Amino acid sequence: MDRFVILSGCSGGGKTTLLAELHRRGYAVVEEPGQRIVREATSSGDDAVPWNNMEAFLRRAVTLSMDDHAQVRSDGRSWVFFDRGLIDAAAALQAITGEPVLTTLASRYRYHSRVFLVPPWPEIYVQNGDRRHSMDAAVAEFERLQEVYPTLGYAVSLLPKASVNARADFVLRTLACTTVL
Repeated sequence: MDRFVILSGCSGGGKTTLLAELHRRGYAVVEEPGQRIVREATSSGDDAVPWNNMEAFLRRAVTLSMDDHAQVRSDGRSWVFFDRGLIDAAAALQAITGEPVLTTLASRYRYHSRVFLVPPWPEIYVQNGDRRHSMDAAVAEFERLQEVYPTLGYAVSLLPKASVNARADFVLRTLACTTVL
């Protein structure tokens, strides 16, 4: 899993845009589990969305993230970029339920040792039908993730507040300088 790279951090900070750029450059990307769950739940009338049933939403995100991790393949040479994923979902689930799921799941489903976090960027943050939480909630989530990843043995790189091209270049340059463990 040394080619599976997590892009995480503050909601509304530009992760999806960055992943689209990395995909445009030929890299495999895995869409955020939460976005897929919200789309599916909204179209089916299910209540497993963060604003109705956060616990059900997070449990689905954990399951979907485990499936993503198991199904995605790397050719061994190219990076696969994940928009959030298992650690984000497990950390949030543990935070709201107190269930000690994070360490167990994080040890079974490993990613590249370098994780990229997008910092809070109020100038580009937008609430919409799928992102209903406040900027304050997004910042609290970012702060939790900034603490969680290092405790699980990951090195964190904060993405610069820069153009999408500059961010993509930063990610690829950083990975090129990182020894694959």
